[in-house]
Amino acid sequence: MSEASTSGNAVPLETPRRRDLLQAGMGAVALAYLGALGYPVYRYLATPAVRSRLEGQITSVAIAEKSLPAAGAATMFLFGTRPAMLIHHADGSWVAFDAVCTHLGCTVGFEPQNKRIFCPCHGGAYDMKTGDILGGPPPRALKAFKVEVSDGHVIVSRA
Repeated sequence: MSEASTSGNAVPLETPRRRDLLQAGMGAVALAYLGALGYPVYRYLATPAVRSRLEGQITSVAIAEKSLPAAGAATMFLFGTRPAMLIHHADGSWVAFDAVCTHLGCTVGFEPQNKRIFCPCHGGAYDMKTGDILGGPPPRALKAFKVEVSDGHVIVSRA
């Protein structure tokens, strides 16, 4: 036999007690619970930074001919992560605007019968050719994009 096993200084191994196992299990459950609560909060707080970074990377969007609206109509599309609106006027001209109301961030819609862009949330109205405010609570005009027509598709880019 070895000398270590015959000496009286050896510490006997303790078997885990039920209380210790229960405490370790409760600690693991508490950590999992905190993680389950913390992750959505982290995603919520990190999302604006991620969106901002993604929006800065997108400089233009090409819209294929099959997706283009007829004269006098509009189509919605995503410019990065934000909704945008492409309007094909009856005179053949094209304009594109950010489709987020400058008042409280609702998505606006095109109303050709009223010749305006309208926000249904609080009644904000914008000019369909310039994006300027026609009425309601919006504090500023819609952000306009640069529009170019080439080879059967429309290219919308930052102005």
